[in-house]
Amino acid sequence: MIWHDVFDLQLSVGEKVLRAVLVYVFLVAALRLVGKRELGQANTLDLVVLLLVANAVQNGIIGNDLSVTGAVIGAVTLFALNELFNRSAYASSLVSRVLEGSPSVLIRDGKPVPKALFRAAISLPELRATARRQGFADLGEVHTALLETNGVVTMYREDEPGLYHP
Repeated sequence: MIWHDVFDLQLSVGEKVLRAVLVYVFLVAALRLVGKRELGQANTLDLVVLLLVANAVQNGIIGNDLSVTGAVIGAVTLFALNELFNRSAYASSLVSRVLEGSPSVLIRDGKPVPKALFRAAISLPELRATARRQGFADLGEVHTALLETNGVVTMYREDEPGLYHP
């Protein structure tokens, strides 16, 4: 490979941008459908899937183009889209709900919500471990638990200030 080939685009700039946009939108939609657990409660299997997905979509973004210029165009497009989506979610509660969802109630009035735990793929042992990390001896001390949109589980005692009432 000669120096010229390092920067010579194999695909047009428009195609590079379109490929990056399509892959980005697909991944945002897929991660949104998979659920919040992927973000904050990832386990080893989840990490393996994310690494393999990154590798699988690489060619969809770069195509046959191995140039540095093509890589930079793809990366800049992804950063720009991410910034656009983040700012849109900040400015609009509707966009925020579509992109990020809303908190899920995992424990309501001291009782686990099986349907919500199933949807979030959080087992009772995982929930107990989360409770212990947050200073609760057992789930009986938890009045309300929320799976936040960022994947973090927040737990409240019944008399705790700021208790979320869904």
